[in-house]
Amino acid sequence: MGAGEPGRDPAEGAGAAPGSGGSEAPEGGEAEGPEAGGEGREAAPEGDEGAGQRSEADEPGTAQEGDGAATGDESHDAAPEGDGAATGGGRRDAAPEGDEGAGQRSEADGPGTAPEGGGAATGDGNDEAAPEGGASQASEAEAELAAQRVERERIARRRAERQGPIDSGGKLSGSAADLLAAVRAVEGGAKPPATVMGDPAPAPRRPAPEPEHRPRPVAAAQQPAVPAGPAPEAVRAVSGVLAEGGAPEALAPQTAALLGEGAEEALRADPWLLLRVAGVRPEQADSFARALLGAECRPDDERRGRAVTVWLLEQAALSGHTALELPRLTEALERLGVPEPGSAVQGTLAEGEALAFQDALEERGEARGRSGQEGGQEDGEEERPVRVLVGLERYALAEESLADGLARLANSVPERGAPAADWEASAGAAQGAGADLIRAVAGHGLVLHTGGEASLAEPAALLGAARALGLRAWAAAPGPLGRDRFAALLAGGAAGAVTVADLLAGTEGPGRDADGALDLDLLVVADAPQLDVETGALLAESLPDGARLVLAGDPAVLWSAGPGRVFADLLAARICPQIASRRPDPGPLGELVSGVGIGELAQVEAPGKEVVIVPVRDAGEAVHRTVQLVAESVPRAFGVPAEETLVITPGHGGAAGTRALNAALKERLNPGPGRFGGFDPGDRVAHSPAPGRVRPGRVTAADADGLHLSCAGAEVVVPRERVEQTVRHGWALTAHQAAGGRWPAVVVVLPGDAAGALSRPWVYTAFGRAARHLSVVQGAEQALPRAVAEVPAAPRTTRLPVLLAPPVAEEG
Repeated sequence: MGAGEPGRDPAEGAGAAPGSGGSEAPEGGEAEGPEAGGEGREAAPEGDEGAGQRSEADEPGTAQEGDGAATGDESHDAAPEGDGAATGGGRRDAAPEGDEGAGQRSEADGPGTAPEGGGAATGDGNDEAAPEGGASQASEAEAELAAQRVERERIARRRAERQGPIDSGGKLSGSAADLLAAVRAVEGGAKPPATVMGDPAPAPRRPAPEPEHRPRPVAAAQQPAVPAGPAPEAVRAVSGVLAEGGAPEALAPQTAALLGEGAEEALRADPWLLLRVAGVRPEQADSFARALLGAECRPDDERRGRAVTVWLLEQAALSGHTALELPRLTEALERLGVPEPGSAVQGTLAEGEALAFQDALEERGEARGRSGQEGGQEDGEEERPVRVLVGLERYALAEESLADGLARLANSVPERGAPAADWEASAGAAQGAGADLIRAVAGHGLVLHTGGEASLAEPAALLGAARALGLRAWAAAPGPLGRDRFAALLAGGAAGAVTVADLLAGTEGPGRDADGALDLDLLVVADAPQLDVETGALLAESLPDGARLVLAGDPAVLWSAGPGRVFADLLAARICPQIASRRPDPGPLGELVSGVGIGELAQVEAPGKEVVIVPVRDAGEAVHRTVQLVAESVPRAFGVPAEETLVITPGHGGAAGTRALNAALKERLNPGPGRFGGFDPGDRVAHSPAPGRVRPGRVTAADADGLHLSCAGAEVVVPRERVEQTVRHGWALTAHQAAGGRWPAVVVVLPGDAAGALSRPWVYTAFGRAARHLSVVQGAEQALPRAVAEVPAAPRTTRLPVLLAPPVAEEG
């Protein structure tokens, strides 16, 4: 198909392969290729000369595929955008593994982080959502957070039973001491002690564990109101300290809430505690410390070393990693001016602010057959290489809990169900992979199902078959978009599908049994690649013994917003049956997206103009053509109204990011003064009640109670003080925000400065959101086909594969 000409309706121009860039693509030298691992990256930080697209993590509570860096490439900062603002990741030296041109803002930079402009971050994307319907009734986000707190407390108690806590600052012993010895050895270039290099003792897997009595989560209606913020006098005291140190006083509420009682004294005693506040960078914390400590402020201060170590681990988590390899962590510390990185890591471990792990590697390489002359081992003794990882406790606990829960399900025999003959009869009535899925679920507690959009019909048929056999079967999805999409396939409609958050909070779904476990026999989770380790752990631990869990999803889409790659790690671990659907997605759109999934951006025949390419020369033209497509061309040519057309772009900043596109679309589709925080009735919005969750909606009204929204048929009231942090205009979204949903028409905007943000999973996800029509506003030229062919998903460092691996038998 030929490319559509600028200024023409998409219906009037012929289609083209999106990568062609149209007939006007330059013939000479190729455009600069995407940076390695640049999934969701921008070309340049916003605010710099020649700034490019900000990456997807610029939105509330979401995250982005990291490229092995802790921050540099895709940090999820919470900082304002103006000069001098606290930016969570805009410098390559802040990352354990920064690439050239790294440092772009990420998707988490939106609501729930910090306002644009200004000189400091004033919002924390991790704050709990305030009640949306008044103090008497807790919000959906509060219910989820309360349920998560209950589960985390139980996980922590289980961990404490296995290993006693380490007193802060106390001496270490046992395996913890061995790990510290390994840290010192690796830092000095020596081999870790034999006690660390030995094979780790595997945790026994119980084939049929006894049921656990889990605490029942507090029902949403019974939850107490959100605790009031810090006392005004505490905020004033902290504000005084901040002013004394030259830090923005706007950080006072956050700092006081984070440090709790005695925040003023704590900040004076350790100025680098300011680095815990979302959006504050090491150089800003250093400036604050110099102002307070004067000559006593030194680069080798152990307080600084610990604070920077924790900050790097937090930035790594925002890029998707659950832990960092020790050499990369120490390298990043060196780049940030920590004179003795090994000592900084040791101090962080000793204070209990992070945990260290040793994971045995599968490849023994040159270690095989090595004699003990090199490390004190006896001749002929085989050395087993390990990697030493350092991570934050919350993600370590979640990953271990997730591994335990998944292994419990995989190794147990489903308790409740119909006779085998009935299962076989149901399978016989199904077709292809759908029959294989039913047979697998009949005899296994954990099953994985993979496939594209059309394959969702198979887990939907499984749910119907299970209910017909008398099982208490439910479906859940990470977000409301995926829930509604899956519910449309169910015979019973939405009654059988809920969001994972509502399921865990107990606001929807089967509720909990007397032991606190979910009262069900089968749970099908759609869009499973969007599960992060913490949500996955809560889900696995909430399932009763003998239940069945089916994780279904498309492995080619973008990974979860939060840390981890649960679905991909499970597929690689092969601890349970995996059913691959052979059902192709139909039509030209299905052909195009399937090709992208295997790294090919081919031309497709689209007689009905299902795919149209609109080449543009610059970002300004991209915005103009996008507005024209949404407001005029698509409605006229395809009968799809503007409110059913979604715009997707790689990032939030830049001349053609979501902010610029939403401003232009609002001016054209719903102009107004924006009297309530920039919003007017009729505005399309993206509401983020909790980190990592986005609910598209529409503004219906605004009054003293807050901003009234209609989100997926539910009426939501966002209090005034939460509007700036949790609501954005939503005509244009990022691919991560749109993941899980489908729209009749989608316009994907690829300006030239977004080349570094493109990757195969990003393109696959963005193109796959279109159900009937896809317009590609193409300004990235050859960077698009190059990204599809050469830029796979950026790697993430996780421990789940090791934790799921079967125990290694002792040799000899």
